[in-house]
Amino acid sequence: MSFRTIEVSDPRFEAEGLKWVTVKSRALKHRADLTLFVPREATSQKDVPLVILLHGVYGSHWAWALKGGAHRTTARLIADRQIPPLLLAMPSDGLWGDGSGYLPHRTADFERWIVDEVPTAARAAVPALSEASPIFINGLSMCGFGALRLAAKYPERFRAAGGHSSITHFDQFRLFVEEPLEGYGCTKEDQSVLERMLQNRQRLPALRFDCGSEDQLIEYNRQLDRELNQAGIPHIYEEFPGGHSWPYWETHLAEMLKFFAQCLKSREAK
Repeated sequence: MSFRTIEVSDPRFEAEGLKWVTVKSRALKHRADLTLFVPREATSQKDVPLVILLHGVYGSHWAWALKGGAHRTTARLIADRQIPPLLLAMPSDGLWGDGSGYLPHRTADFERWIVDEVPTAARAAVPALSEASPIFINGLSMCGFGALRLAAKYPERFRAAGGHSSITHFDQFRLFVEEPLEGYGCTKEDQSVLERMLQNRQRLPALRFDCGSEDQLIEYNRQLDRELNQAGIPHIYEEFPGGHSWPYWETHLAEMLKFFAQCLKSREAK
């Protein structure tokens, strides 16, 4: 896959390892943006792991870095040798309404943008990435739904997946967006994180999700945990103090990155 056009930021003006990319997306039929974090330790390596971080409603590609400091958390963990050097790809969701849901709509495929085009764009911009780079996916709220659903639907693409404060069923979108849910064109098969996991239960990547004890989505996350336990699907679920807010997500990204690093070690040990 290649893009008709790709624009990559000039290293002279980049800061803190952040890089910006704009491509002409075939899936979306318009230009789309992503922010990359390329740690200094990764620049001389190859096949470096890639973590895709999906933002929630109302946001865009800059949210994880400039509201959650994801690049600083990652840099700190790498410096402390708690995780290996890895890259972050933080794409826009496609900027449809209050949030695209990372779903295939009637006029634009926001799902294919994430699954196919974002890794391709990241590899085109960063030589340390390759087709052999392990890929992880994580998100918050709307994109917890996106990350967990996409990993369940395309299990062969991802080494592991996670979600913070996740929407677990498409119906919960009405808590956050003003657009009628009918406008998404969401198929029945894509509405439930649980149902997608059950469909591919023998092939799922490693799974972890967490939620704040004061979050409005806490009961939905507890229910998903119970249902996965009943189905015998391996996963990690944790709760921490906090609500549906950036201070919570900024704090608990670290646990997710360390989980991904452990998944890498487990795979290498086999």
